[in-house]
Amino acid sequence: MIEYIPILVFIVFALIFSVGAFSLSILVGKKAYYPEKMSTYECGFEPFDESRGKFEVKFYLVAILFIIFDLEIIFLFPWAVAFYEIGLFGYLSMIFFLVVLTIGFVYEWLKGALDWN
Repeated sequence: MIEYIPILVFIVFALIFSVGAFSLSILVGKKAYYPEKMSTYECGFEPFDESRGKFEVKFYLVAILFIIFDLEIIFLFPWAVAFYEIGLFGYLSMIFFLVVLTIGFVYEWLKGALDWN
């Protein structure tokens, strides 16, 4: 159990630092309220309709692409760490994963999902 002490110290330090920074920002921060600060903010536009209005599909496409590439990075880190232990099968399976992801990205690009007009 002694080898887990650095992890415990790191977690305690992170909690103390984050709670301290949050508390300090509440105590020291300015509390000036003005109409622009208290108004509703929607994606850089002035609110013009009710909150249940329809958004364009491109917002969702960009969000989905962001999630897909985050997941790619999550899968690449353990693969890179265990690169020498997984052998040829692990290498080829990751290459297949990246090829499928690249094909999906090129498809989205050709369909114009990345054009922000």
